[in-house]
Amino acid sequence: MAEPRVGPIVRALRKELGRTLAEVAEGSGLSVPFLSQVENGRASTSLRSLQALAGALGTTAVALLTAAAEAARVDVVRADENAMEDGVTGTARVLVRGHRQLHALEFTGTTDRGDRTFQHTNDELVYVVHGSVRVWAGDEEHLLAAGDTLYLAAGVPHSWHALTEDARVLLVAVNEKARVNLESPRS
Repeated sequence: MAEPRVGPIVRALRKELGRTLAEVAEGSGLSVPFLSQVENGRASTSLRSLQALAGALGTTAVALLTAAAEAARVDVVRADENAMEDGVTGTARVLVRGHRQLHALEFTGTTDRGDRTFQHTNDELVYVVHGSVRVWAGDEEHLLAAGDTLYLAAGVPHSWHALTEDARVLLVAVNEKARVNLESPRS
Protein backbone atom coordinates (compact mmCIF):
# COMPACT_ATOMS: atom_id res chain seq x y z
CA MET A 1 0.00 0.00 0.00
CA ALA A 2 1.27 3.49 -0.86
CA GLU A 3 2.35 5.81 1.93
CA PRO A 4 -0.41 8.30 2.83
CA ARG A 5 0.27 11.79 1.46
CA VAL A 6 0.47 14.02 4.53
CA GLY A 7 1.50 17.14 2.61
CA PRO A 8 -1.99 18.34 1.66
CA ILE A 9 -3.21 17.61 5.21
CA VAL A 10 -0.31 19.58 6.72
CA ARG A 11 -0.97 22.51 4.37
CA ALA A 12 -4.71 22.55 5.07
CA LEU A 13 -4.19 22.41 8.84
CA ARG A 14 -1.48 25.09 8.76
CA LYS A 15 -3.74 27.42 6.77
CA GLU A 16 -6.73 26.66 8.97
CA LEU A 17 -4.61 27.65 11.99
CA GLY A 18 -3.52 30.84 10.18
CA ARG A 19 0.15 29.92 10.46
CA THR A 20 2.91 30.66 7.97
CA LEU A 21 5.53 28.17 6.82
CA ALA A 22 8.11 30.18 8.76
CA GLU A 23 6.09 29.92 11.99
CA VAL A 24 5.67 26.16 11.63
CA ALA A 25 9.34 25.76 10.70
CA GLU A 26 10.36 27.65 13.83
CA GLY A 27 8.04 25.58 16.02
CA SER A 28 9.17 22.27 14.53
CA GLY A 29 12.87 22.92 14.03
CA LEU A 30 12.52 22.04 10.33
CA SER A 31 13.47 24.31 7.44
CA VAL A 32 10.99 26.34 5.40
CA PRO A 33 12.18 24.82 2.08
CA PHE A 34 11.76 21.31 3.47
CA LEU A 35 8.27 22.06 4.80
CA SER A 36 7.31 23.55 1.44
CA GLN A 37 8.49 20.38 -0.31
CA VAL A 38 6.52 18.22 2.14
CA GLU A 39 3.34 20.25 1.60
CA ASN A 40 3.74 20.03 -2.18
CA GLY A 41 4.44 16.28 -2.17
CA ARG A 42 8.06 16.59 -3.34
CA ALA A 43 9.52 15.27 -0.08
CA SER A 44 8.44 12.79 2.56
CA THR A 45 9.21 12.98 6.25
CA SER A 46 10.85 10.67 8.71
CA LEU A 47 8.80 9.72 11.75
CA ARG A 48 10.89 12.10 13.86
CA SER A 49 10.26 15.02 11.45
CA LEU A 50 6.57 14.16 11.25
CA GLN A 51 6.31 14.19 15.05
CA ALA A 52 8.06 17.58 15.23
CA LEU A 53 5.79 18.95 12.52
CA ALA A 54 2.67 17.58 14.23
CA GLY A 55 3.74 19.13 17.53
CA ALA A 56 4.17 22.52 15.89
CA LEU A 57 0.64 22.19 14.49
CA GLY A 58 -0.86 21.12 17.82
CA THR A 59 -1.66 17.56 16.82
CA THR A 60 0.04 14.16 16.63
CA ALA A 61 1.83 12.24 13.90
CA VAL A 62 -0.82 9.53 14.17
CA ALA A 63 -3.59 12.10 13.61
CA LEU A 64 -1.80 13.46 10.51
CA LEU A 65 -1.28 9.96 9.08
CA THR A 66 -4.89 8.99 9.83
CA ALA A 67 -6.23 12.12 8.13
CA ALA A 68 -3.96 11.49 5.13
CA ALA A 69 -5.13 7.88 4.86
CA GLU A 70 -8.77 8.99 5.09
CA ALA A 71 -8.25 11.69 2.45
CA ALA A 72 -6.65 9.17 0.10
CA ARG A 73 -9.52 6.71 0.45
CA VAL A 74 -11.41 5.90 -2.73
CA ASP A 75 -15.18 6.21 -2.43
CA VAL A 76 -17.63 5.10 -5.11
CA VAL A 77 -21.13 6.61 -5.09
CA ARG A 78 -23.54 4.40 -7.04
CA ALA A 79 -26.28 5.84 -9.25
CA ASP A 80 -29.05 4.83 -6.83
CA GLU A 81 -27.42 6.31 -3.68
CA ASN A 82 -27.86 9.61 -1.86
CA ALA A 83 -30.94 10.83 -3.76
CA MET A 84 -33.13 13.40 -2.00
CA GLU A 85 -36.12 15.46 -3.11
CA ASP A 86 -35.28 18.99 -4.18
CA GLY A 87 -37.67 21.46 -5.70
CA VAL A 88 -41.00 20.47 -7.18
CA THR A 89 -40.33 17.36 -9.26
CA GLY A 90 -36.58 16.99 -9.21
CA THR A 91 -33.94 15.31 -7.12
CA ALA A 92 -30.50 16.26 -5.91
CA ARG A 93 -27.80 13.69 -5.26
CA VAL A 94 -24.56 14.18 -3.36
CA LEU A 95 -21.70 12.78 -5.44
CA VAL A 96 -18.89 13.21 -2.91
CA ARG A 97 -19.54 11.95 0.62
CA GLY A 98 -18.03 13.16 3.84
CA HIS A 99 -15.93 16.20 4.67
CA ARG A 100 -13.96 16.54 1.46
CA GLN A 101 -12.44 19.55 -0.21
CA LEU A 102 -14.53 18.93 -3.31
CA HIS A 103 -18.30 19.37 -3.26
CA ALA A 104 -20.31 17.90 -6.15
CA LEU A 105 -24.07 17.63 -6.65
CA GLU A 106 -26.17 16.18 -9.45
CA PHE A 107 -29.60 17.70 -10.01
CA THR A 108 -32.13 15.76 -12.09
CA GLY A 109 -35.59 16.75 -13.34
CA THR A 110 -37.30 20.11 -13.17
CA THR A 111 -35.36 21.16 -10.10
CA ASP A 112 -36.38 24.77 -9.58
CA ARG A 113 -33.53 27.00 -8.41
CA GLY A 114 -34.62 30.23 -10.09
CA ASP A 115 -36.25 31.56 -6.93
CA ARG A 116 -33.06 31.41 -4.83
CA THR A 117 -29.86 33.36 -5.38
CA PHE A 118 -26.52 31.84 -4.42
CA GLN A 119 -23.20 33.56 -3.83
CA HIS A 120 -20.25 31.38 -2.86
CA THR A 121 -16.80 32.19 -1.49
CA ASN A 122 -15.28 29.69 -3.94
CA ASP A 123 -15.46 29.18 -7.70
CA GLU A 124 -18.16 26.88 -9.08
CA LEU A 125 -18.60 24.89 -12.27
CA VAL A 126 -22.04 24.15 -13.77
CA TYR A 127 -22.15 21.38 -16.40
CA VAL A 128 -25.35 20.42 -18.19
CA VAL A 129 -25.33 16.67 -18.81
CA HIS A 130 -28.80 16.50 -20.38
CA GLY A 131 -31.65 18.89 -21.14
CA SER A 132 -31.44 22.65 -20.80
CA VAL A 133 -31.00 25.17 -18.01
CA ARG A 134 -31.36 28.93 -17.64
CA VAL A 135 -28.70 30.55 -15.43
CA TRP A 136 -28.65 34.11 -14.17
CA ALA A 137 -25.07 35.07 -13.28
CA GLY A 138 -24.44 38.62 -12.13
CA ASP A 139 -26.55 40.71 -14.49
CA GLU A 140 -26.39 38.26 -17.41
CA GLU A 141 -28.72 35.45 -18.43
CA HIS A 142 -27.34 32.29 -20.06
CA LEU A 143 -29.25 29.48 -21.75
CA LEU A 144 -27.26 26.25 -21.43
CA ALA A 145 -27.87 22.99 -23.31
CA ALA A 146 -26.43 19.49 -22.91
CA GLY A 147 -22.65 19.63 -22.98
CA ASP A 148 -22.45 23.32 -22.05
CA THR A 149 -20.37 24.44 -19.08
CA LEU A 150 -20.61 27.66 -17.08
CA TYR A 151 -17.78 28.74 -14.79
CA LEU A 152 -18.61 31.12 -11.95
CA ALA A 153 -15.85 32.98 -10.14
CA ALA A 154 -16.13 33.32 -6.36
CA GLY A 155 -18.60 35.99 -5.28
CA VAL A 156 -20.74 36.08 -8.44
CA PRO A 157 -24.42 36.03 -7.42
CA HIS A 158 -26.32 33.44 -9.45
CA SER A 159 -29.47 31.36 -9.72
CA TRP A 160 -30.69 28.76 -12.16
CA HIS A 161 -33.75 26.90 -13.34
CA ALA A 162 -34.03 23.59 -15.24
CA LEU A 163 -36.15 24.17 -18.35
CA THR A 164 -36.81 20.52 -19.22
CA GLU A 165 -38.15 17.63 -17.14
CA ASP A 166 -35.21 15.45 -18.16
CA ALA A 167 -32.55 18.01 -17.22
CA ARG A 168 -29.47 16.69 -15.47
CA VAL A 169 -27.03 19.26 -14.08
CA LEU A 170 -23.69 18.71 -12.36
CA LEU A 171 -22.46 21.38 -9.92
CA VAL A 172 -18.86 21.20 -8.67
CA ALA A 173 -17.16 23.53 -6.19
CA VAL A 174 -14.69 23.61 -3.35
CA ASN A 175 -16.54 22.61 -0.20
CA GLU A 176 -16.81 25.76 1.92
CA LYS A 177 -17.50 23.64 5.01
CA ALA A 178 -14.52 21.29 4.61
CA ARG A 179 -12.28 21.47 7.64
CA VAL A 180 -9.29 19.53 8.77
CA ASN A 181 -10.28 17.79 12.00
CA LEU A 182 -7.17 16.67 13.80
CA GLU A 183 -8.06 16.64 17.45
CA SER A 184 -5.08 15.67 19.54
CA PRO A 185 -5.45 14.11 22.97
CA ARG A 186 -2.91 16.24 24.84
CA SER A 187 -1.65 15.01 28.19
